[in-house]
Amino acid sequence: MNGEPTGSNGLVDGRPVWGEVSTAVHVAIVRQLVRDAGARLLDPLDRLLGADGDDAPVSEVLGRRLEIAAEVWAAQVLGPDERLAAETARRLVAEIYQSGDVFAPPFEWWRTPFGALVARRFGHPAAEAVSLAVASAMLGITRQGVHDLVKRGKLRRDEAGGGVLVSSVRDRLTQLSEVLSCER
Repeated sequence: MNGEPTGSNGLVDGRPVWGEVSTAVHVAIVRQLVRDAGARLLDPLDRLLGADGDDAPVSEVLGRRLEIAAEVWAAQVLGPDERLAAETARRLVAEIYQSGDVFAPPFEWWRTPFGALVARRFGHPAAEAVSLAVASAMLGITRQGVHDLVKRGKLRRDEAGGGVLVSSVRDRLTQLSEVLSCER
């Protein structure tokens, strides 16, 4: 293997082009999806429906299904099938993290296991260009750091809107991932 993509499976030297995937990353993404989907979808059902006598709360009954589904979702977003990974990530973002038509997670979300994966592998789900603040959150650096990278040509600006192109943020994250995997 020479570091070139092998076929259309998105692998380079047997690893995803967007970075190394460990069991710990898979487990962290599963835990995050279970926690976040439970809070967004199951907890409100518990509050609305309440406990009915001896019946278990809705979140307990559906929680088991959610755990199984989260395992599948994590495998899909981490897997080699780009189309399936992107579609699964899009559905998860839309149903768990989006509020109405707006996807504007708190900046800390980009540092979560799933948020970091979305940034690295798919970019921003709802924009081709983002503000310096969002780019800094996606990269895990300060806004000044993003500004410096733009000045040095390491990140590209969106000429129309003045933000930072998400494609250049993804490129930067891929470069950093490659450097880290070479150091191991």
